[in-house]
Amino acid sequence: MVSSKTNKKKNDVIKFSKMLNDKKLSALRSGNISVRHNNGFLITPSGKKYSSLKVKDIVFVSLDGKYEKKYKPSSEWRFHQDIYIKKKDAQAIVHTHSTNATALSVHKKPIPAFHYMVALAGGNDIKCAKYATYGTRELSKNILKALNNRKACLIANHGQIVFDKNLPDAFELAQEVENLSLQYITALKLGKPKILSLKEMNKVIKKAKNYKRD
Repeated sequence: MVSSKTNKKKNDVIKFSKMLNDKKLSALRSGNISVRHNNGFLITPSGKKYSSLKVKDIVFVSLDGKYEKKYKPSSEWRFHQDIYIKKKDAQAIVHTHSTNATALSVHKKPIPAFHYMVALAGGNDIKCAKYATYGTRELSKNILKALNNRKACLIANHGQIVFDKNLPDAFELAQEVENLSLQYITALKLGKPKILSLKEMNKVIKKAKNYKRD
């Protein structure tokens, strides 16, 4: 029998998956969402439009990569697994193919400290992970490298990924990364943006640790 706690988490995954479409962070069935649960995580299924998701569709995958074979998790479950193993503070993960973050990623451009809000991702820039075929362990390794001391990164020729202490915060961070991507692209059209110093960004990073979302 599935517990009420499990059902609530599955419903949260469905709610925020539909918001990927509603907030235009990902179209149809692209991207994926997960939350840490027991000794693994609950993740969106492979190949289903978010608009049609049901509680039974959300798949539990253990941290050692096992799941019931009659259910098929997102093809990118491996990088969720690796993030949960390596990042003990990761409680939720949001991966999107949002337009502006993806546009930067196809140029393999990181987002530098052109704006102090970059610090919300945990560092003085938002890095871009090297490209690898989706769903592979190689891609996981590239993402983990780009997430060193950070909660968000772009993924070359792919999109963006973030994690945070809960699903609402992770989703909001994904929105922030997309917004910063748009602002950076716009700034580049005017010329070379002025970048904040490492000294200033270190001040902001400290302040950002106590940043409260309303």
